[in-house]
Order: sequence, then structure tokens, then C-alpha cells
Amino acid sequence: MNATPGTTGAASTAQSAKPQSTKPVEWQIDPAHSAAHFSVRHLMISNVRGEFGKLSGTVVIDPADVTKSTVEVGLEAASINTREPQRDEHLRSADFFEVDKYPEIDFRSTAIRPTGEDELEIDGELTIHGVTRGITLKAEIEGTETDLQGNDRVGLSASAQINRSDYEMKFNAALGSGNVVVSDKVKILVDISAVKSA
Repeated sequence: MNATPGTTGAASTAQSAKPQSTKPVEWQIDPAHSAAHFSVRHLMISNVRGEFGKLSGTVVIDPADVTKSTVEVGLEAASINTREPQRDEHLRSADFFEVDKYPEIDFRSTAIRPTGEDELEIDGELTIHGVTRGITLKAEIEGTETDLQGNDRVGLSASAQINRSDYEMKFNAALGSGNVVVSDKVKILVDISAVKSA
């Protein structure tokens, strides 16, 4: 990150994750309390929302220099759920995610920069449908807490917008009005609760 470590809210919150040490701290994403959502325009007049139900990953926070922190997230493509089984099967097909051939969606950070109070930009590589592209997530450290079982947790949220055609998912159909069935633009929202590794 471009700002001096320890001078921003993001760095301060990162430091609170390990107040008695300056060593990097590893956190495992808790899939039961985390989610990867998306929304896309349907017929260009409404939004269809969905999520991937199976995700995992690791967040490593360096309290001494938050720019050295890392994020890795993996999603099971077949776990897509838009609350419509027929549509979900179509999304799993070769027209879209082709999950039999490309079962995983992966994100790996390459750079992190604080941009404000507990706010970050996370550059990384997103792999969907076997295609890897660079992407920047706008993220926020939501805070740290100890749960009822005594586990230390950190919360993060992140959002971005991608074009699905960049990942070779180009299925569409034109309407008489000139609109299309599915927008190329897809909004992504990820909410993470991660547990400190022992």
C-alpha cells in the first residue's frame, strides 16, 4: 500500500488483529459465515442475484506493514445458486461456467493499498472459466472480534465489477428492442469472516 504503515485506519485495524506481535497472522475463511454474491442485469430491466455456496481461503495480515498482507479465495463453481434450479443448471453448462471442465474460481492478491479509514484496494488475479485476468477489489476491514467459542475473527468485505466476456462467457440473445437477455457486466460482493489459525 502506498500510505505509511500504521498511519491509516486500515493499518490500525490490521495491527489490532495481533496486538502483541508484529509477525504476519494467518486467518482461515469460515465458509459458514462468509459469502460470495453477484448480480447481473436480466433483460436490462432488473437484477438477478446469486451466490456461490462453497468457498474457502486464507487471509494473511501483516500488522507491521499491511501492504505485505495477502488474500486467497477459492469458490466451487458448481455451488452457484440463483434460487432457480433450471437457470443454475444453465449457468453450470458450457454456455457459462462449464463447471465439469473448470470446477474452481480463484482469486489471489498481488498488491494491497490503503485508501482511507479501514479501506483498501486489493489488486489480484481472478481466474474464471480457465481464464485469468487482473482485477482490483475495493475492500474494507470490518473489524476484529472474539466469538463465543473463543476464536479470534477478522471481518472483511470487498466489491468489484467485471465483464463476463473477458472470461470467455459470451452466451447471449438479442431482444426485439435491441436489449439482450443477460448483461455483460457482473457486480461482485464478497463478505468474509476469517478465524485466526492456531
